[in-house]
Amino acid sequence: MTLETDRLLLVKPQADHLAAYRHYCASDRSQFVGGPFDAMKAFDKLCSMAGHWTLRGFGRYVITLKTNGQPIGHVGALQIDDMGPPEMTWTLWHDDAEGQGHAFEAAQAYLAHAADATGADHLLIRIEPDNIRSQKLASRIGAQRDDTAIPPHWMPDAVTYTVRL
Repeated sequence: MTLETDRLLLVKPQADHLAAYRHYCASDRSQFVGGPFDAMKAFDKLCSMAGHWTLRGFGRYVITLKTNGQPIGHVGALQIDDMGPPEMTWTLWHDDAEGQGHAFEAAQAYLAHAADATGADHLLIRIEPDNIRSQKLASRIGAQRDDTAIPPHWMPDAVTYTVRL
């Protein structure tokens, strides 16, 4: 399934996204998700993103520009723990993609179909405390901060938001 907006196509991860994803993983842009990562870890992470679709039936999309097909980020839900709600994530892979509304546009497109895709009535959003841009985006898409949420062990300082579907 592909999701479409005025400027973007959201597509399942593919092999031709690896070069752009590897570049992102090696950059400081990946700092809020545990990076930077080497090429092997970048490959592993993209494989995980692609494989999530097989294991869960939903997953994260690669955000591509309609004008040239360039992959600029990803957005969508993952569910590591099948006992809890899915988590929504997003990131832009290039500095030049910032400030143009791409993440907001992609997040809105994803949320419009997330209930049907995930079967959930809400998604969690976990953000590193220093990632102010993502916290602002979470609020902009209608997510509510939950200061009572217990962060996961892999992200002990996370700020948690909930977005209703």
